[in-house]
Amino acid sequence: MARNRKNANCHAEPGKKNNGNSSSSTGSDKIEIKKIGFLSYWKSIFGFTFFIIAAYIGFLGYLETRVNTQFDKTKVVQLSGLDIPERFWGSYRPGHYFGMKTRDPQSLVMGLMWYSPSRLRPGGDGIRHWCSQSDDLRKYGWTRHDGVNFGDQEIFDGPFKLTTSFVKRLGGRHGGDWTARISVDFDETSPEYDPASVQNETLSFIWYTSIEGTGGSGEAEIHPSGAASRKATGIRGFTPSLGDFKLNLTPHKGKLLHESYLSTTSLGLQLLRETIISSLRLARDTRTGRQWISLAGQLLGQGLSDKSKPEPNLIATQFTVQIPFSMDVIFESGSIIKRDEELSGDKYTKLLAKNIASFDKRFEETFELEKKGFNVTQVNFAKAAFSNLIGGIGYFYGSSRVLSARTREPVPYWKAALYTAVPSRSHFPRGFLWDEGFHGLLLARWDKSIALDIIAHWFDLMNVEGWIPREQILGVEAIARVPEEFVTQRNTNANPPTFFLTLLQILGDNPEELEPASIEFQTLNRMFPRLQAWYNWFNTTQTGELPSSYRWQGRDPDTISELNPKTLTSGLDDYPRASHPSVIERHVDLRCWMQLGARALASLSIALGRTTAQRYSVAADILSNPNQLADLHWSSYTDSFSDYGFHTDSVTLKRPPAGPRGGSGVGNPVRATLRAPEPRFVDSAMGYVSLFPMFLQVLPPDCPRLGRLLQQLTKPELLWTPYGLRSLAKSSPLYMKRNTEHDPPYWRGQIWINMNYLAIRALHHYGHTEGPHAELALSIYKRLRNNVINNILKEYNRTGYLWEQYSDKNGEGSGCKPFTGWTSLVVLIMAEKY
Repeated sequence: MARNRKNANCHAEPGKKNNGNSSSSTGSDKIEIKKIGFLSYWKSIFGFTFFIIAAYIGFLGYLETRVNTQFDKTKVVQLSGLDIPERFWGSYRPGHYFGMKTRDPQSLVMGLMWYSPSRLRPGGDGIRHWCSQSDDLRKYGWTRHDGVNFGDQEIFDGPFKLTTSFVKRLGGRHGGDWTARISVDFDETSPEYDPASVQNETLSFIWYTSIEGTGGSGEAEIHPSGAASRKATGIRGFTPSLGDFKLNLTPHKGKLLHESYLSTTSLGLQLLRETIISSLRLARDTRTGRQWISLAGQLLGQGLSDKSKPEPNLIATQFTVQIPFSMDVIFESGSIIKRDEELSGDKYTKLLAKNIASFDKRFEETFELEKKGFNVTQVNFAKAAFSNLIGGIGYFYGSSRVLSARTREPVPYWKAALYTAVPSRSHFPRGFLWDEGFHGLLLARWDKSIALDIIAHWFDLMNVEGWIPREQILGVEAIARVPEEFVTQRNTNANPPTFFLTLLQILGDNPEELEPASIEFQTLNRMFPRLQAWYNWFNTTQTGELPSSYRWQGRDPDTISELNPKTLTSGLDDYPRASHPSVIERHVDLRCWMQLGARALASLSIALGRTTAQRYSVAADILSNPNQLADLHWSSYTDSFSDYGFHTDSVTLKRPPAGPRGGSGVGNPVRATLRAPEPRFVDSAMGYVSLFPMFLQVLPPDCPRLGRLLQQLTKPELLWTPYGLRSLAKSSPLYMKRNTEHDPPYWRGQIWINMNYLAIRALHHYGHTEGPHAELALSIYKRLRNNVINNILKEYNRTGYLWEQYSDKNGEGSGCKPFTGWTSLVVLIMAEKY
């Protein structure tokens, strides 16, 4: 209104004094002034309201985008692809029996398929490609692999023994050369081996090269081995990251009976096997009259200069061979102008032997197993266990699918690369967040640069909230192998922050000695803000109602089908928690993970010279306070640490009642609560969760409750077995109980090696630290270590595999195989490297 009065005064008649009195205006002027002021007032109100609404809508839009907004533009990974030429090429296809690719989003992909023509069944059943439990191979896996230069693998398939190996040779500008050797012989130890019936057996190898997508990603064509030959024994091509390249397929030993080839377009890497199967034809050799299963679709006339046809993105060559047989697959980079000679034949044999000798020497220097008295068989087992972990490192590229409370539907994450090991080549050939922290404990002992490279890739997947999707399903092949219900990742869901374990190991006991000029220092320095954000994300999204209490988000309070609602986010899937999820829950394992995180960040702050060391040290001290920990989690009734929440043990699964006309109930069983839950400790679920204050060394060495845990640890009616610690006490109501009609028990009694590693590591710590419980801890340590090592060795010798879990009744392997992720921690247990 003041502004309107001022404007009116400016229009006073000339020559008249304007003293600010209203007498200078007429009555009608007053009315007009009031009208203008009234309208302006409401315009302001409406404008402000619209602004608030627009701002609110914009803020909601901003919240929607946070789930798939990158943390910032400063990447932890600074060197990738050809910046690290020695790790550019590798066996980065862990979900396949054998394959090679580059650390490049538009990689040239190569791989092996094979089958026995006499055992091939309709639909292509019998063709080996993806690692699959349904193939029921007697044994397969790397015997040696150093993660960089070479690998050597054995595969036992029926009466056949295949070996696949590769050796790399640096040079040029595009990652250098490599050669793979593929061999087959009869396995005379196989139950399926019969000299009379296998005499005329043949085997067909299919070596394929694929360029994912078309239109500028690369070119490739079949080229014959010589001017007088029409046989497709090689490939030449070009990709942006490789430049010009050549691939030769050369028989090394044995008799090649038949050769065929295919040059075509596949709809995606996930359909390569189907494309190959659809191209198989029965063909007759006009010279001998013999029939062969051949690849059809040869396009020899289509070359790099033929622009009238679409370029193929799949080229395959099939060799049908007489056993025994071996061939060399020789990749040569066009950027190497002068090379001594082709890496094949005897030259390859000698270079592979040299790499094997170097590996064996380095393995003993790193783990000292021979020095500790392990025999040759045991040492070879350890080499295989380690090699399958490091040989199981893959390179993936793609986009996750994520969901937040602010998005109505799942949205795509940004496209990104992930360099990571995998838990299982057959069942879980992709990255899992909490598994990778355990993997890093072993990888960092061998090569810190590999371990840090992996961690850096994971932390580049952090969003602006400080969240990392716990399961990485990147690329069409990965998506094709995952049930739809598990593809979408939710930003409320955590996973144990096991990378703090790896980082503490890398830093060691003297973090202040980390050299500022080192790659480790520079990588960790870039990673530090993300590590802080990660810790803060846990500290804000996973907190409980009481100070310094925590709870895993993601439990379903409305489920009627589960005996005990799963806690997938904890990593311990069906481990019994409070029967009725609620906000009052307190999870002891998560509180211990947070203490470990604070401890790691304090140590890292010291290493990097940051001023945050005191802050995180105080947080670690608070979370390790034994009295506060006891107030929140100690059950005096069972003398054990426990979760807390709305709980009752009186739950069961019942089939729906019969209908009004009688008959049995139909449908899946549903949960029935026979006694109302009440706020209480979940102390009937004595198991791994109860041991986390010991597992992560949160308890001080002189804590009386540590002594009570140690006394309970060796009781067979609780957790002790001759094969390792079982996950849930036999006295628990849910011990080995199904969670649904179709879900067998998972973390309800079986023996898991990652948890036994934590137990053995903690017992070693307390056994070698002065305190009243040191002697007892050391005694249990020796017994438990022997039990775990002996059982894993026994099952490996019996079955040929490391397993996901082991039976607490007889020690037999169970779950998926091979599980060469955290089960390979047995190598550190043997080496006593904690």
